[in-house]
Amino acid sequence: MRYKTIREGRFLDRPNRFIAHVEVNGKIETVHVKNTGRCLELLTPGAAVILCDCADNPGRKTRYDLTAVYKGGLLINIDSQAPNAAVSEWLAVGHLFPPGSKIRPEYTYGDSRFDFAAFTPELSLLEVKGVTLERDGAVLFPDAPTLRGAKHLRQLAAFPGQATVLFVIQMRPVQYFAPNADTDPAFSMALRLAKDAGVTILAYDCAVTPEGMTLENPVDIKIP
Repeated sequence: MRYKTIREGRFLDRPNRFIAHVEVNGKIETVHVKNTGRCLELLTPGAAVILCDCADNPGRKTRYDLTAVYKGGLLINIDSQAPNAAVSEWLAVGHLFPPGSKIRPEYTYGDSRFDFAAFTPELSLLEVKGVTLERDGAVLFPDAPTLRGAKHLRQLAAFPGQATVLFVIQMRPVQYFAPNADTDPAFSMALRLAKDAGVTILAYDCAVTPEGMTLENPVDIKIP
């Protein structure tokens, strides 16, 4: 997936989870943050960030979307919509499901909506989780407790057909993926139970550039 027009900026602060102040070409701009997670280790004062310039949309309240941030030399995409867009492209070229499968996004099953469903012709469910938290080469999910995430895992564990959770690591290179048991032990336990129930657990890194993000290679998974 690619952005139309990008700009570079310098992060200043984040008054709330929806907006941030960024210096762009010497001017302080209020920008939309496309991630409601904490991102505390990423959005630090002075950090170099990448913005999508949406000047061609006059109905917006802000001109820019904050889509990526540099953590040292590592460029991390933090756009929460990017993982699904990248996975949609990945599925379209024949990954994961058999050729000819009918794929539908945002599929409601029970009382939850899952990111993708495939009819192979049997129903298969796919849930996508974007990962932006990195510590010493390991990547962790979530960066804040997520009741919804644990609920999805429990429902996938009970699903009678093929069920998959795909963790999209919005950076590379990394060493391995693991659930963030310290931050959200309930999610970590639900992931273990889902795996034991036969849910397929996948993690893929991404080639991230200022202009976009593409799914690349599988990453080792460590589930305690």
